Formats: sequence, structure tokens, C-alpha cells
Amino acid sequence: MATFEFKLPDLGEGVMEGELVKWHVKAGDVVKEDQVLAEVMTDKATVTVPSPKAGRVVSTHGKEGDIAKVHHPLVTLEIEGAAPAQASGHGAPAQAAAPAQAQAAAPAAGASAQASKVLATPVTRRMAREHGLDLAAIPGSGPQGRVTKADVVAALEGGGEQKNVVAAPAQARPAAPAVSSGRADERVPLRGLRKKIAEKMVRSKFTMPHFAFVEEVDATDLVALRTRLNAQLAASGDTTKLNYLPFIIKATIAALKKFPHLNANFDEAAQELVVRGEYNIGMAVATPDGLTVAVVKDADRLTLAEIARETARLGAAAKERKLTLAEMTGGTFTITSLGQSGGLFATPIINHPEVGIMGVHKLKKRPAVVKDQIVIRDMMNLSLSCDHRVIDGSVAADFVYEVIKYLEKPDLLFLAMA
Repeated sequence: MATFEFKLPDLGEGVMEGELVKWHVKAGDVVKEDQVLAEVMTDKATVTVPSPKAGRVVSTHGKEGDIAKVHHPLVTLEIEGAAPAQASGHGAPAQAAAPAQAQAAAPAAGASAQASKVLATPVTRRMAREHGLDLAAIPGSGPQGRVTKADVVAALEGGGEQKNVVAAPAQARPAAPAVSSGRADERVPLRGLRKKIAEKMVRSKFTMPHFAFVEEVDATDLVALRTRLNAQLAASGDTTKLNYLPFIIKATIAALKKFPHLNANFDEAAQELVVRGEYNIGMAVATPDGLTVAVVKDADRLTLAEIARETARLGAAAKERKLTLAEMTGGTFTITSLGQSGGLFATPIINHPEVGIMGVHKLKKRPAVVKDQIVIRDMMNLSLSCDHRVIDGSVAADFVYEVIKYLEKPDLLFLAMA
């Protein structure tokens, strides 16, 4: 028998660590090759880590809620025959979209050897190297002291002199006061998806100056069109059910084509707006673990029925924790809707690094004025949150009214799709 030390393999491009969400094995368990050992959550996805070999678990490294680092020991196995004392994993984690190339580049440009031990993505390391900065001397504002691209930019904007960041320790936020507990209280650790949501929301809200624009939509004709199309699908034997989201996605894409700066990501490091040539529409999905965003890729190329099938598939995968990395990344604009629980309106937080997110709210019958008459119509509200650094209020308003045009006269959608 020999001891085999399995190290956490690459989890994705630029991902150097993840949270241990769940162990599937414990010391003493006998495992088969490719059997799931653990679930690890990164900033991008939750991945399952398979065993590279069959054997008996001698020990696991870390407990649920801990941060596991790539290329650090995860599980020690006892296996048959001779084996190397250490190994870094066999293949990519089960749900990773593709083999990752996350090895950090060697320090250069005068950087100290200590910089290689600093937590940072390859992109951040390259930025520091290109500007002759020592990563070890830059205070890291990310989790566990990770040096981010924004930290490098801040160091450069501080005059470009390394001494400005070497002289002072990392500027930590003031510690929050402790919250006392009563006997009947329950403490729920912030872990897994909930923790990642918290981190991403803080980054988005405190990086982007948000503003919101809200307007109502007379969806009466949309309701009638949806009813007719569902009847036609059923008559043809197609089991697809159209809800309102495919129509909203199509209307949104038509508006994005007219206002392309909303179909964009903002590159913090380069201070550039990256206007995307694809229309990958994110949809927020409520899961038992919290809200996650699944992405409908190339939504402009899909029919209404195809979008309906894809959103249903992605929604089910999200609830079952089966979304792949590819299905959670690459979004250009996000739509969030709680359906009939959507309320009157809300101000959603932008899905960083996108620059806009649209909330779709409760559709209900309300009195409205049509040709000077008070009538009952199917009404709902749209709310758009934008990054005010790159999107002006007038653009946001015009964009929303463009979406409304296609929802109030949904026959126009078929011309837009032609």
C-alpha cells in the first residue's frame, strides 16, 4: 500500500481558491476512481471534485466553510501499489467548463520572490509585472488578502511609486462591532452560494454608482398574444409552454441593438467599456441556496419557443445545482423577475461587470386611461438599474421605452426577429 496526496486541481481560468461547500467522503471511506470527493464553490460556479484514483481516505484537509487553495492538499488516499507522494489531480473538476490554465506567471520586472506567494489571478500578476510593481508590496482588498486588479490600479494611480504602498500595511476596513446572541437565537454561518452572493453584491454596489429608472407597461396585447401562441403550440403537439420571459428577452435584445452600450461589461483595470458583440442574456434564478444567474447564450439567434425551452432547462439546472461554469458566465445583460411575487417595483443590483440589469415586476389587472376612458388593462412595471459611470439617465429612459414599445405592440417582435 502507498500514500497518495491529492491536491486541488485547477478550478477555472484565473481561479486560485474556492470554498469547501460540502464533503462527500470522510476518513476511512473507500472510494472509486472518479467518485465525488467534495463540492467547491468559486466566484464563478460550484464544481464537484472527483477522485483521481481508487483507494481508502486516510484524511481530508479542511472543513466545510474553509477556503481550499488550488495545488494544495485536499485528500490523502491509501492506494494499491507504489505511487508518487503528491499529485495535483487528474483532469478538471466535473462541472468545470474546460481545462483551466490558472498557473501564475513567474515574478518578473524586478518583483520579489515573495510576490509568487501572494494571492492574485494571472491577469493581476501580469498587470503588476507590466508596470514593474511588486505584488507583495500592494495591500490586497480581496478575500483572504487577495490582490485584485483594482488594487493594482490604485497603486498606479497613487503616483506610480511603489513606496506609496510599501510603507503602509494593508488598509483594512474598521472591524464591525460584535453582535450578541440571546438564548433563543440561532446563528447561521454565511457559506456557499449565500456567501458568494454577499461578496458579489458588495463589490457591485460599492464599485458601481447605481441609479434606477422605472416605468409601467400596458401588457394587454402581450397577454393575448401569449395565449394564442400557446394554443397554437399545443395544437401542433409541441409541449413547450411560453411564459412571458421569452417575449421580454426578445424585446430587450431589440432595445440593446439600438442602445449597444447597455450590452456591455466594464473593465475596471483598463477603465474601458467593452461593448459585446453577442447577446448573452442572464436570468436571475431563485434557488434554495440563494439567487444565481444563468446565461442564455446567443439569445438573439433563438426563437421564442427555443428561448422558452432553454430558460426552463437552465432554471431546473440551477435549482438542482447542476449549472456548468459556461452556463453561469459570459453574460452581457441580466433580467431579474420574481413573477407574481415581483411586487410593484424594485431597484436590482447590477450583475458585475455588466452595466445594466432590468427588473420585471408583477403583472396584474389595473385601471388605466385609454382614449380618455378608464378601463381595466394588464399592467406591469419595469425597473432598470445602470452603472452611472458609463450610462446616462436619458439613455436608460430611452432604452426602457424601447423595450416597452415591443411589449405593448408585441407583433413588432416578429419584425425584429426577421
